[in-house]
Amino acid sequence: MIRAILVDDEVHCLDTLSILLKEYCPGVEILATCNTARTALSAIAEFNPAIVFLDIEMPAMNGFELLEQFKEIPFAVIFTTSYDQYAIKAIRFSALDYLLKPIDPKELIGAVHRVEAQKKLPQSEQFEMLLNQVHRNVKVFNKIAVPVAEGFELIPAEQILRCEADDNYTHFFLKNKTKIIACRTLKEVEEQLEDFRYFVRIHHSYIVNINEVAKYVRGEGGYVLLSDGTSVNVSRSRKDALMKWF
Repeated sequence: MIRAILVDDEVHCLDTLSILLKEYCPGVEILATCNTARTALSAIAEFNPAIVFLDIEMPAMNGFELLEQFKEIPFAVIFTTSYDQYAIKAIRFSALDYLLKPIDPKELIGAVHRVEAQKKLPQSEQFEMLLNQVHRNVKVFNKIAVPVAEGFELIPAEQILRCEADDNYTHFFLKNKTKIIACRTLKEVEEQLEDFRYFVRIHHSYIVNINEVAKYVRGEGGYVLLSDGTSVNVSRSRKDALMKWF
C-alpha cells in the first residue's frame, strides 16, 4: 500500500479525490485529509506519508509555501490545481507531477503509477527549481529535470544536442553520445526548454540546440548537420524560425 495524505481547502475536492482513489487506486491508503496547510504539516509529521496530493491554491499558506517549510522533502508530491498556466509551467519545468481539476480518473491512475514506478524520491534540486520559477527569482538553473521510467534525471541543458519525438515520449541525445528516454511529449519538452534560448523547434518531431548546428543545407525545408554528424530535417513551416538564427 502507498501511504497518502490529501491536502485541499475545499472539502468537496477532498471528498471527490478520496472517492476516486478508493475506486480506481485501491493500492493507495489514505492516512489523513487536511483542509489547511497547517493541519497538513502536522499530519505529515505524524504519519510520514509516501505521497502527498497537494492543492496549490489555498488561503493563509498555499501548496508551494507548505513545501518551503521542509529542508528536505521526504515524500512524493502530486499537485492538484485548477488551470493556472504559470503554475503548471513551473511544475513541468521541475518534472514534477500534477492533476487538473476536475480530476480525470485515467490521469489519477497514471500519476499514481508513476509514483509507484519511481525508484527514488524527487530530488531537492527539483523543488528548488520549482520554487524559483514560482517566485520568479533571478537565479537561472543550467539543468532541466527530466522524468524517466525509474524517476528523474537532471541534465545540463547545454549537453543536449537534439530532442526527438516518439509518440508520448521524447528521446534526448546528449553530447556524450548517451540517449535518455523521457516520459514527456515533445510539446512539453519545448515548453520546458523555453528559458534556454538556444533551443529551436525545427520540425514537428525535432528540437535542436542551435549552438550545435554545424551546417544548414537548403531544400524545400532543408536539413541541418549537427556537431556529432547527425542530419535533422527542417520542416517548411519552421524554416523561417531557424533562419532567424543565421
